[in-house]
Amino acid sequence: MAKVYNFSAGPAVLPHEVLATAQAEMLDWHGSGMCVMEMSHRGKEFMEIIHDAEQDLRALMAIPAGYKVLFLQGGASQQFSMVPLNLAPVDGHIDVLDTGHWSKLAVKEARRYTNVNVVASSADSNYAVVPDVASWQRTPDAAYFHYTSNETIGGLQCPFVPDVGNTPLVCDMSSDFLSREVDVSKFGLIYAGAQKNIGPSGLTVVIVREDLLGHAQAQTPTMLDYRVHADADSMYNTPATYPIYIAGLVFKWLKTQGGIKGMQARNDEKAGLLYHMIDSSNGFYYSHVQAPYRSKMNVVFRLKDEALEDVFLSEAKKNGLMQLKGHRSVGGMRASIYNAMPIEGVKALVHFMEDFARQHG
Repeated sequence: MAKVYNFSAGPAVLPHEVLATAQAEMLDWHGSGMCVMEMSHRGKEFMEIIHDAEQDLRALMAIPAGYKVLFLQGGASQQFSMVPLNLAPVDGHIDVLDTGHWSKLAVKEARRYTNVNVVASSADSNYAVVPDVASWQRTPDAAYFHYTSNETIGGLQCPFVPDVGNTPLVCDMSSDFLSREVDVSKFGLIYAGAQKNIGPSGLTVVIVREDLLGHAQAQTPTMLDYRVHADADSMYNTPATYPIYIAGLVFKWLKTQGGIKGMQARNDEKAGLLYHMIDSSNGFYYSHVQAPYRSKMNVVFRLKDEALEDVFLSEAKKNGLMQLKGHRSVGGMRASIYNAMPIEGVKALVHFMEDFARQHG
């Protein structure tokens, strides 16, 4: 099998050990004689899988009592609807911090269900910074405050957890979930699409404080009501069984890697290597994001001579460095270095970038 490093932003690289385990268990999970994909979601075998996945996630994140863990479908994009439908009244207000593409989509969707106040935006800097807290214009009695911790497309990461007092804090953590330590007790609700740091596409994890359940707007469809899913332990309908199984394997893998604290140290090292390469290239490569706000998951960069970018991508692919093209809306390059990306992959990319700069600089 060809050796490649997959820098895709999602669906993204999975740990080799997880894929090997899934391969070994494909035809017969733990002596059951069944593949997980063909099990009844209400059978004792799958009930064991989903229970273990939840317990391992709770242990990894030190999720306090009083929070529900939900394994849902629809991606983070569906959460743009579910959150306001469940947490905000029609005639109420919510606060949203705009830091890029996904923040803007959250704003656009939420406006279908409630009043939205954008507390601040860094659009005027091309999303190179997180807006200064002193500039935020918050709404008294907002139903919740929403922010995106890591903008996958723009490569901007919020380096702090906003202090919003007693207002429930809601966070889209899709692209940096489990990559760094967070205090779950500071949040009312966290959501994350699986296909970056959790597992394959088709699964969305929601962690929600129990007192926020049961307040859905009257128009809320049954399938979009958190209370319905919480009361049914994520089993109101058939869940995404195989993605939950893979996510559970990822959680177990994380525990063997020193947990989230261990992954955070590794992620800091990987990002440090790559940004040092960019910053020390004498302008051959550059990042528009200011250093304190650079993502440690999605390293977005350009070449000074943009005419070389297609050559860069072609040569990178020949060297086994895959999926480095930036999002179509912004262009350039994007190296997604999620938890499962080994440091050897980042070193291989840095070495290639050094050689490419020498040849074309």
